[in-house]
Amino acid sequence: MLLKKSRVTFVESEIVPYRTTQMMRNLLVVIVDGQKLCLMTSHFESFKACSKERMNQLHVVKWTFKHAPDDVTVVFGGDTNLRDAEVPKVGLPATVCDVWERLGKQEHCRYTWDTTTNTNQNISTPARFRFDRIYLRPAIKRGVPRLAPDHMALVGLEKLDCGRYTSDHWGIYCTFTAE
Repeated sequence: MLLKKSRVTFVESEIVPYRTTQMMRNLLVVIVDGQKLCLMTSHFESFKACSKERMNQLHVVKWTFKHAPDDVTVVFGGDTNLRDAEVPKVGLPATVCDVWERLGKQEHCRYTWDTTTNTNQNISTPARFRFDRIYLRPAIKRGVPRLAPDHMALVGLEKLDCGRYTSDHWGIYCTFTAE
């Protein structure tokens, strides 16, 4: 996670370990001042067989959303490796939105892991998943500016000079407006 010092002031950070991870995964939580913003990122457990652990990790993120102060906007973004069927099993608080869904489920930025286009992984069976996600919980307290998602696009879609992509995942570029 990078912070632009001319825009925000770092207040504190915490690394929240996932107690049952087999892949040494954790949740990074950063508090910044100025906009009263909590930023979170994580790389959830990989592979289809790790569904239960991924859902445990989503529970930790959900708990963090629910317990953030009402005057703080909370944004989570990361490689969740979540399958679409796993999210409803855990559920998200009513105050939290999936940014891709809020912006109309646009097909051009749906699949962040797409082996039909991205050739960095040598996979024999083509696969397309929305592994990378951004969740937003605007500040709930009255009188506090509320952020709303404005735009989303995928980045890293061009090959580098070496003939490979920056990652086997596409990145997400997202902008927000204050309401």
